[in-house]
Amino acid sequence: MTSELMIKACTFYTGHLIKTHFCTWKDIAKPRTYEDDILAEKMERAMKYDNFRLQKYVFHHWHSYVKGQIEKRKATLSRIKQIYYSARLIIILIKWREKARQKYKKRQDELLLKHELQLMKWRNKIKFKRSAEEQSSSPESLSEVLLVGEIPQCDISVLPERAVLQIFFYLSLRDVVICGQVCHSWMLMTQTSSLWNGIDFSSVKDMITDKYIVSALQRWRLNVLRLNFHGCLLRVKTLKSVSLCKNLQELNVSDCPTFTDDSMRYISEGCPGVLYLNLSNTTITNRTMRLLPRHFHNLQSLSLAYCKKFTDKGLQYLSLGNGCHKLIYLDLSGCTQISVQGFRNIANSCTGIMHLTINDMPTLTDNCVKALVEKCPFITSVVFMGAPHISDSAFKVLCACDLRKIRFEGNKRITDACFKFIDKCYPNINHIYMVNCKGITDGSLKSLSPLKKLTVLNLANCVRIGDMGLKQFLDGPVSTRIRELNLSNCTLGDASIVKLSECCPNLNYLSLRNCENLTDLGIKCIVNIFSLVSVDLSGTDISNEGLTILSRHKKLKELSLSECYKITDIGIQITDSAMELLSAKCHYLHILDISGCILLTDQVLEDLQIGCTQLRILKMQYCRLISKEAAEKMSSMVQEQEYSPYDPPSWFGYDSQGEPLTEKQDGTPFQDSDLTMKESTYSSEEEAV
Repeated sequence: MTSELMIKACTFYTGHLIKTHFCTWKDIAKPRTYEDDILAEKMERAMKYDNFRLQKYVFHHWHSYVKGQIEKRKATLSRIKQIYYSARLIIILIKWREKARQKYKKRQDELLLKHELQLMKWRNKIKFKRSAEEQSSSPESLSEVLLVGEIPQCDISVLPERAVLQIFFYLSLRDVVICGQVCHSWMLMTQTSSLWNGIDFSSVKDMITDKYIVSALQRWRLNVLRLNFHGCLLRVKTLKSVSLCKNLQELNVSDCPTFTDDSMRYISEGCPGVLYLNLSNTTITNRTMRLLPRHFHNLQSLSLAYCKKFTDKGLQYLSLGNGCHKLIYLDLSGCTQISVQGFRNIANSCTGIMHLTINDMPTLTDNCVKALVEKCPFITSVVFMGAPHISDSAFKVLCACDLRKIRFEGNKRITDACFKFIDKCYPNINHIYMVNCKGITDGSLKSLSPLKKLTVLNLANCVRIGDMGLKQFLDGPVSTRIRELNLSNCTLGDASIVKLSECCPNLNYLSLRNCENLTDLGIKCIVNIFSLVSVDLSGTDISNEGLTILSRHKKLKELSLSECYKITDIGIQITDSAMELLSAKCHYLHILDISGCILLTDQVLEDLQIGCTQLRILKMQYCRLISKEAAEKMSSMVQEQEYSPYDPPSWFGYDSQGEPLTEKQDGTPFQDSDLTMKESTYSSEEEAV
C-alpha cells in the first residue's frame, strides 16, 4: 500500500463520516427550529375543534328546545281547535235541540189535531149514517148522504208488479184464490209465478179438496219451492203429486196421518233438492230413514219429532250412500225409543250438526249427550225441554262445543255447578233459557256476570234467585249487553231493580211477573230504562201511583198488569168515550176483551161495527149495561163471541156499581188473597187484555 492510496482512503473515510454526522445533526437540529410554528398550528387546530364541538353542543340543545316549542305550539293549537270545535258542536246541538223540541211540539199539536179531526169525522160519519137510515125513503137524499165522507178506492192493478206482489204475499192461499175471482185484471195478478213459490195448504186444510191440490201442483210444479201440508188429511195419490215439483226445497208434512213410507219414496225420487224436511208426528219407519241419505244429499234441516216407529237401526241408515253429512238442524223431540246406541249412530252419520232440539224426552240421559258430542263438535245450540234426567255432567261434556244458545225447562238435577266456568267454556254464548230449574241459585247469576255476549236470559220460576244474585250479575260486563231479562217468580225486591235501571242501558224486554216484593219504588226506577219496549209486572204490588209513573215512559209498547189488585178504577177508566176513540183508530183490531167493564153500553157495539170491521173475537163477560139484543146483533159480525149481562163475580174485587168490595156474601171481610183468579180460562183472557 502506498502513501497516496492511504491518504486517499483516509480522506474518503473522513468525508463520509463528516457527511453522515452532519446529516444526523441536521435532522436533529432542524425540528427545533420550527417547533414553535408547529405548536402554534396545533393549538389553532385544537381551538377550532373545541369551538366546533361547543357549537355542536349548543346547537343540539337549541334544536331540542325549538323542537319542544314547536310540539307545544302544535299541541296548544290542537287543543284550541278542539275547544273551538267542541264549543261549536255545543252551539249546534243546542240549536238542533231547540229546533227538534219545536218540531216535536208541532208534531204533537198536529197529531192531537189529527186525532180530533178524525174523531169528529167519525162522529159525523155516524151522524150521516143515522140520518141516512131515517131518510131511507128518499133515494136522492140517501145518495147524497152516502157520498159524504166516502173514501176514494184505489185500483191496485195500476201499481207496479213488485208492489202488487208485496201486497199478495201477505194473503193466505184462500184469499189469493178469492182475489183471482174478483175480475180479469186481478186474476192476471194472482197468476204471477213468483207468488206460487211457497204454497201453504195447511191454512185451508178443512175446505180444500185433493183435486185442487193436484191441479195446483201440476200447474206450478216448476215454480214451487216451499210446500206446507201441516195437519192435512190427504190421499196417497195427492201426496204422490208432490214429486212433480222438481225444484222443491222445503217440505212440511207434519201431523199428516196419511203420510207413509210409500209417500216418502215417491217424493224422494222426484225431489232430490229438498233442503228442509219436517216429518214430525207421522207414521214413517226405518224404510224412510233408508231413503233420506240416498236421495237428499243436500238435506240441511230434518225434524223427526214424535215419530215413534223408527228405531236405532233406522238412524244407522243415515250413513248409507253419500249420507246426511250436510245436516245442520235435527229435531228428535218425543222419540223416546232412541237409546244411547241410536245417538252414536247419529254422531257417526251427521257430524256437522249445529242445532239440536230434543224436547219431551224423559229417557234422555247424560250418556246420550256424551255419545252425540264425541263426534259432533260443531253444535252451537241445544234445546232440552222436558228432559228431567239431564244433569251438570251433560254441561261438562258440551264444553267441547262452542255453544251459543241453551234451553232447559223443568229440570231439578241442574245446579249452579253447570255455570261455574261458563265464561271459559262458553265465551260466545248469547242466549240462556233455564226455566223452572229449582237447583239454580244466586251463585249462577254471579257466574254469568263475566259473559260479554249474553243478550237473552230467562230464569223464570227459579225461585231460589234473589236480590243478591241479581246485584252480582249486574256487576259484570254482561249488564251492558243484556236485552231480554225474565226473572218471573223470583224473590226480587226494589233494591235490585234500582241497580238494574243503572246498569242496563240496552234492555228491551223485562219480565218481573209474580215478584211480590216489587212496589212502586222499584217502578220509578224501571221508568229510567229508556230502551224498554215491553214490561210484565203481573202479580206485583204496583198501585195506581206506579201506573201513573209508568205512563211517563215514551217507548213502552206492551204492558202486562194482570192480578195487580192495587190498581183500581182511578188508575184505569174504560168508558164509551174511550171505546169510541178505539173504534175510530184501530181499524185492524182482531181480538178484543172488555169483560168486566161495567160502564160500557150498547153504543160501544155500534162503534165497533162501523170502525173495527175486521174484528173476529169479542168477549163481553159481565158487561151489565150492554143489552142482549145488541149482543145478538153483534154476534153476526164476529166469528166468536162471549157475552153475559150478569154482575161481576166477587173475585173481581168490585160490585156492579164499580164500588170496591169490603166483605164477602157470607159477611166475612174481603181479603186480597180472595182476589186470586181460580178460573184459568179467564186468567188467560185477562193476560190477553
